[in-house]
Amino acid sequence: MNNPTVRVLYIDDEENNLQAFRASFRRQYEIYTAISAAEGLKILQNIDIHVILADQKMPNTTGVEFFKSIVDTIPDPIRILLTGYTDIEALADAINHGDIYRYITKPWNDLELHNSIKNAYDAYKAKIDLRNKITELEKTNDELNRFIYSISHELRAPLVSVIGIINLVKMEGLYDSSGEYWGLIETCSNKLDYYIQKTLQYYKNTKDIPDHSEIDFNKLVGELVDLHGFSDKETSFNVNINQTTKFVGDAFRIEVILSNLISNAIKYQKTNELNKTVNIEIDVNDFEARVNINDNGLGILKEHLEKIFMQFFKSKMHHGSGLGLFIVKEALTKINGTINVSSNIEDGTTFKITIPNAK
Repeated sequence: MNNPTVRVLYIDDEENNLQAFRASFRRQYEIYTAISAAEGLKILQNIDIHVILADQKMPNTTGVEFFKSIVDTIPDPIRILLTGYTDIEALADAINHGDIYRYITKPWNDLELHNSIKNAYDAYKAKIDLRNKITELEKTNDELNRFIYSISHELRAPLVSVIGIINLVKMEGLYDSSGEYWGLIETCSNKLDYYIQKTLQYYKNTKDIPDHSEIDFNKLVGELVDLHGFSDKETSFNVNINQTTKFVGDAFRIEVILSNLISNAIKYQKTNELNKTVNIEIDVNDFEARVNINDNGLGILKEHLEKIFMQFFKSKMHHGSGLGLFIVKEALTKINGTINVSSNIEDGTTFKITIPNAK
């Protein structure tokens, strides 16, 4: 394979230095030289230069000043400063404000300068590759946003219509008129709606930056109990919330966390349990909110306790997407919260979480 063409611009007010540089490196690089900063700028405006070398001590402008002047307008080329004297202040200024990759003392050593140019070109390629990858990621992200929008609107809208039609069928007393067909349609529709909602929760949880809103746990839990309790009238709720101080946190993620835990506590009740119960206790102080959600449901096998927060993990005893608890754990991580679980088959499951108070 042919080596890539590396275009190097060398700016120096001494013609002898320019000639020596051309003589030493003309075989390795595509060389451009300029006797002044103004001439060097003209070359940069017309040719895609990879590496710029500039002498520090020039009559009208120093190498540092020249590099400063092109930081914003021509940011890509990698800059190397050549200096015949050691001026620590000038070098520090160059590094801080001129985006200098390296400085080399004059007279230069050919091998040292060659290695510096080679390394500078590698840095140039890395910079361009990174920019291209960022552009690709932004494009992919835009496409993903459009896809998620399609899921949340174009796909869910007709699904909600189907669920609405099923409810009308129930209201008109026709639900059992066609055997099990309406029930099968309802089950499939609810399952699809559930998966769509979990997908949207997962996506939004990974994308959104945590916000800071005032949280009223009495109001929030009351709304969630009404929402999830509507689908299961047999489950009773014991809610005890102690909030006498202001709590500030991420409203979206806290709602997702509590919603998933309350939903699971209802969903995984024992079918033969006569007293299906979910206990919710929340204690809020100036530093954190401590939440306990307990149920007397199916429970979780001991060997599964360490796996339940893994993505798509499902045990034989539990149906679902395998996303709910994974989303809970991810949401808590985003807001620096913690979660612990204890469970057994006889007594049910208890989740204990802490959420920092960001007030």
